[in-house]
Amino acid sequence: MSKKLSPFFILAAGILWGSLGIFVRRFNVYGITSMSIVFLRAVITAPLTLGGAAVFDRKSLKVKPKDIWVFAGAGLFSLVFFNFCYFSAISVMPMSAASILLYTSPVFVMLVSAAFFGEKITLPKILSIVLSVGGLVLVTGIIGETGGIPLKGVLFGIGSAAGYALYSIFSRMAINRGYSAITMTGWSFAFAALFSLFAADMKAIAAMMTAAPSMAAYSVVFAVTVSVLPYILYTKGLSGTENGKAAVIASIEPVAATLFGEYPSPAAAVGIILVLAAVVIAAPKSEDHS
Repeated sequence: MSKKLSPFFILAAGILWGSLGIFVRRFNVYGITSMSIVFLRAVITAPLTLGGAAVFDRKSLKVKPKDIWVFAGAGLFSLVFFNFCYFSAISVMPMSAASILLYTSPVFVMLVSAAFFGEKITLPKILSIVLSVGGLVLVTGIIGETGGIPLKGVLFGIGSAAGYALYSIFSRMAINRGYSAITMTGWSFAFAALFSLFAADMKAIAAMMTAAPSMAAYSVVFAVTVSVLPYILYTKGLSGTENGKAAVIASIEPVAATLFGEYPSPAAAVGIILVLAAVVIAAPKSEDHS
């Protein structure tokens, strides 16, 4: 795959992730809790991805026993932990503040990738992160928020950023071990489904499906849109992009979420421009050897 296409895969993943709120609002109408949504997302994504692999690429189903921890780690510490922290942060602080804390994740990615994968911390990377965070401050409108932010909200927010960042780290480990994007996505979500099962409200999910059978099909569309496609695209994009750069490019997600939800204010429009500038700076150049 050409490295020139890698940032576009990651950008597309971020835009698809940005549609998450549209689906979540629909589930909330039926009283489905955050962790139940995480379970639904995982329990549908895993069989869809692994089932597709069984039909089109059976080799991608194979995982060496010594590497199982990579996929289990991604499922528990990234997919489940991230969602738990993020939804918990939203419950105790403004969504705009939670979003800003979440998208400090490129800092975690850059530091860990430098330590474990030898990725250089360069001035363009630092500049792209500063532009991204600054742009997101304007996009989310946090400057206009009033009232204090509780310490536990900050801790949950930082936890969500760390969990979000870990997916890039575990994905890089899988790629370095020769696994494909489909393998990473399918098995990570299989473990996420297993771990989130214990926190899901199965009675509420069953009641929703009984009251509105169409929600079964809606759940499949939800999983394909915010999990199957974006996670495969993101992991595939990582094969030609450094972790730190990919994390910045994926910060297009809250911008997309803003555009999906409402017409942006003048300040938000400036923020979008800053985030896009960060994406351009972070995108791999032809002379990159990452």
